[in-house]
Amino acid sequence: MTAPDPITNTTVAVKWAILGLFLIAAVGALILARSFLMPVILAFMLSLTFSPIRRWLGRRGVPPYLTAFVVVLGLVGLLVGLSAVLSGPIQQYSRDRAIIMYNVEQKLRGLSETIEKISEASEEVQSIATGDAEGQGEEEPQEVVIKDSSLMSKAALTAPYMMAQITLALVLLFFLIGTGDLFYEKLVKASPTFADKRKAIKIAFDIEKKISRYFLTITVINACLGIVVGLCLWSVGMPNPLLFGVLAFALNFIPYLGAIAGVVLTFIIGLVSFDQVSTAVLAASLYLICTTLEGQFVTPYMVGRNLKLNPVVVFISVAFWGWAWSVIGMFIAVPVLLAIRSIAESVPSLQNIAIFLSGRDERPDQSEHPS
Repeated sequence: MTAPDPITNTTVAVKWAILGLFLIAAVGALILARSFLMPVILAFMLSLTFSPIRRWLGRRGVPPYLTAFVVVLGLVGLLVGLSAVLSGPIQQYSRDRAIIMYNVEQKLRGLSETIEKISEASEEVQSIATGDAEGQGEEEPQEVVIKDSSLMSKAALTAPYMMAQITLALVLLFFLIGTGDLFYEKLVKASPTFADKRKAIKIAFDIEKKISRYFLTITVINACLGIVVGLCLWSVGMPNPLLFGVLAFALNFIPYLGAIAGVVLTFIIGLVSFDQVSTAVLAASLYLICTTLEGQFVTPYMVGRNLKLNPVVVFISVAFWGWAWSVIGMFIAVPVLLAIRSIAESVPSLQNIAIFLSGRDERPDQSEHPS
């Protein structure tokens, strides 16, 4: 039996140590530079999404800069329109949030009356059994303190920061779309051999195709989901159903956690809006049913095989990017995984990573990529 080579073991340990230090440094850099990286990465993701549209219009004589202008103008109009429609309800809920939480606590307290009565009966039985004849004193009145941390003032302070990031993302998106296939041309020129050029452009187009298809498909699905959720909540008398429809549309871009947040918000507002707790449960249940049907049947059928990912990896990725970059991080978590999977499918040494990222009973399609 051959003894293990201590030099080889040391080399492997050093490699793993270097890899660990690199990962720690990369995560630290992502967090420290998130103010700059968030709008940049978001702009690149949106550019990949609109690239097929820009290329289709280009074949019909539409200049790339005109397409970029229309896309950016459309996004600005969408943001302004949503802000105008939703600002009123959001401000109202923000002003009344302390009262809302107090009312929620009061209504939820009724659900625990049975448990409290059982507990009191148990204490009485124990008191009789031990011969304790001490009288029960009166309950001290509970003091309710409603604090207002001035959420609107905090929002006003962060508004310039958010506007600067949105402006940076939109301006960069304009140049990315307006320059056409400049990045692809530079990528081809930078590759040394013809095989490398072919592989690089294949990977780039594959990433573009998957991310574009993902965003466009999910946007259509989420728009339909928002309409259905809004109509369902309107049918049970939920106030501001338009707000909840838009929230369902936006939150559903965040896998798993977005649906949970929407159900919780619907239940909380329902508790305040309805006299009966059962009606609030019904409203939240309708939201849950809609998102469950969408997540289990509609989305898997629409996105197709090439966009399916390991759900455990997706959840961990959403949690990590949400911790690192907040809402924007959760929004780009799945596209980042799709890009990593496309690269891994095209590099033989990374095939195991591609298999790990794939959904159940799936293997990376190697026939589409040069070896």
